[in-house]
Amino acid sequence: MKKTIQQPTLPLSKRFLSTISLSLLGGVLYAQTAQITGKIVDENKNPINKAEIIIGNESFFTDQNGNFKLSIPSNQSVIVTFNYDHYSSFSQTFTLKDKNRKEIFIQLVPDQSNAIELSEAVVSFQNNNNKPLQSTTLSAAQMQQGPSLTGGVADLLKTLPFVNSNTELSSQYMVRGGNYDENLIYINGIEIYKPQLIRSGEQEGLGFVNPAMTEFINFSAGGWEAKYGDKMSSVLDVTYKRPKKLEGQMEASLMGGNLTVGGASKNKKLSAIVGARYQNRNLVLNTLKGDTNFNPQYYDVQTNINYKLNEKWNVNFFGSVSRSRYEMFPIKRDTYINTFNNPLLLSVFYNGKEDDRFGTETGSLSFTYQPNDKVDLGLDVFAYHSKEREYFDIQGSYFISEVDNDGNAISTNDVGSQIDHARNNFDALVAGIQHRGKYKINKNNDIEWGAKFQQEDIRDLLGEWQAIDSTGYVVNPNPNNGLNLRYYVNSQNNLKSNRISGYAQYTSKFMWNDAKVLFNAGVRTSYWDFNDEITVSPRAQIAVKPDWKSDMLFRFSTGLYYQPPFYREVRRLDGSLNNKVKSQQSIHFILGNDYEFKWMDRPFKLTTELYYKILNDLNPYYVDNVRIRYTADNNSKGYAYGLDMRLFGQFVPGVDSWFSASYARAYQNIDNKGDIPLPTDPRFKLSAFFQDYMEFLPSFKVNVNLIYASGLPNGAPQFSDPYQYQTTLRDYKRVDIGFVKEIINQKDLKPSAGTFWSNFKEISIGVDVFNVFDIKNQISNSWIRDVNSSTVYTMPNYLTGRFLNGKINFKF
Repeated sequence: MKKTIQQPTLPLSKRFLSTISLSLLGGVLYAQTAQITGKIVDENKNPINKAEIIIGNESFFTDQNGNFKLSIPSNQSVIVTFNYDHYSSFSQTFTLKDKNRKEIFIQLVPDQSNAIELSEAVVSFQNNNNKPLQSTTLSAAQMQQGPSLTGGVADLLKTLPFVNSNTELSSQYMVRGGNYDENLIYINGIEIYKPQLIRSGEQEGLGFVNPAMTEFINFSAGGWEAKYGDKMSSVLDVTYKRPKKLEGQMEASLMGGNLTVGGASKNKKLSAIVGARYQNRNLVLNTLKGDTNFNPQYYDVQTNINYKLNEKWNVNFFGSVSRSRYEMFPIKRDTYINTFNNPLLLSVFYNGKEDDRFGTETGSLSFTYQPNDKVDLGLDVFAYHSKEREYFDIQGSYFISEVDNDGNAISTNDVGSQIDHARNNFDALVAGIQHRGKYKINKNNDIEWGAKFQQEDIRDLLGEWQAIDSTGYVVNPNPNNGLNLRYYVNSQNNLKSNRISGYAQYTSKFMWNDAKVLFNAGVRTSYWDFNDEITVSPRAQIAVKPDWKSDMLFRFSTGLYYQPPFYREVRRLDGSLNNKVKSQQSIHFILGNDYEFKWMDRPFKLTTELYYKILNDLNPYYVDNVRIRYTADNNSKGYAYGLDMRLFGQFVPGVDSWFSASYARAYQNIDNKGDIPLPTDPRFKLSAFFQDYMEFLPSFKVNVNLIYASGLPNGAPQFSDPYQYQTTLRDYKRVDIGFVKEIINQKDLKPSAGTFWSNFKEISIGVDVFNVFDIKNQISNSWIRDVNSSTVYTMPNYLTGRFLNGKINFKF
């Protein structure tokens, strides 16, 4: 197998943000030594974490970005060996002069036993053996490096071209015009469910995935294989770590902290990792407009335990428990409403509070059996339980006033009040069993299959109403008929149902003349006894790698993707259930190209995807912040199309970054009234995930998340006609920057042996600056009607402002 060492050019003298924090200027002087710095990656150029580097009897390890820095004796030959499990070792002899510095790029390839032969060619798969063809791979290191309000994975996904979100407070996201409910999430092959009552990002806290426990992530924005379930937009496939030795990480910040500990037995049969997180975003929520007191608290504990019984049997347990409480006490809010003739000031004085509580438990026990090298069999038993409560009683008194040139109120036109009340309780239990199998016909062909049965037991107590006096969102339609409510929903639903699903798929690798071809085709079927519906979903993907001088890969994916309704899709706006609702349908056509090249002797990859989706039997919905409310009818159809581009590479030597751009549209046609944008119509987006470090002080690092996205449609009030509300929100613009200074690392800042600090692999301090330019982004609108003129005003609801978060991180 071929191993390559390449020497990149020196870093650019003037790089992004290299002038920040000059007060940290310092260096390490070396006498009679030379330095070797560089990066170790796998055959797909993904960084290898904890690759071993051996010099004599001493071992060193790469960091999470695959980077390393070594000091070797100068003016003599030194043999350096690079190792990683299941990869071929590689050794190189270096002879450097005193104080010389050499920068190298190491690419390891798997052992011959892990290679797949294609006639006379050899194709090696990366360490992420289950990587789907139509997917993007993200590393755990990338999730932990950038500034994040939701825990890592969602913030990183939002920098990809095909992912949209108009709020930094939510771990939910939209993909290629789909809504928040159209995305699959798997952890260790088990589907993960999210709470149903959460209506705003402030209530969510951290996302489900714990980055410190994650090994790698595959994300597909469409055209995925039959082995993944039934949704219309995306698949997030997460694999948690199986530690090989004692390791740990602890972080504390102004918003909370986390602790992760993992280890393995001496014989490596037993491995376990446990992570606990706590977050309180009170400080960042105080940057919201208006005078409101918040008390949002979130914590969770997750564990992944693996035990290898023998060479054929393996047992894995994954468990998660999370709790969150959200308290909100609104006091006052002033909002200027720009009208055509003159500006108005809307002042709202509040009384009351909101008190929400969410608790979830997830568990799975997985058995895998490998009788021989050709057969892999698995059996999973899983359960998910969610208990949610949403209580609020909030009264608001409204004053609409004219203002002078200085913005001061000069006369009050209208006075009104509104009371919002809710007593919503939701309890869901999902439990089931699934079997997965794989048979390797030969090195180039295999088949996979699976079957799943699950039962859902859901209890929903829904009680909401809104009363308006004089001026409010609408005028009271029956003022002489006692107490009339703007809306009133009161229902009690118990839904117990069963689902059955299964899939089979075939994968083949072969040569077509001089081109390498990977082909996958499969079919998936499902049945739900609540609506008595059977779906059949054929899917196929093909990738062709021509034998060209340019490193090109062409991909095409297509398939029929159904989304069988979950509980919210069958609940009408009045709270009743509709057992006639059928699965929504999306037909995907995706054409992609991966172009890998070198620039300044560093690896880069340009990915381009063109897609078109036909949408049938859509269930129209209203977006209430981050909650989706369906009409529970299949009375709409639509289509979506777009172009996504992502440039990935080492713009700065040794660290990965990317820039993304996309243009996309998504339309719906309700009851044949004509095409209008879906509430999640994405339009245009630019984004970036960028990493940098100071040339003279590489232990000081900078991470940047940048997003510019067209404003989403502003939606329509519930129970209204969406065709009458076709304006858009403001464009979403946000820049977050994280600064990290390493105090201890395994490169140039090693602690003295035998001291207390030698127990730590890394200690760092950092500062995250969220919303650097303090841009007031808009999440939604509230609707106010003037009782005198019948004019409807839109009151924008804004997101967080600038916020600084300090943190300290320990790794051992």
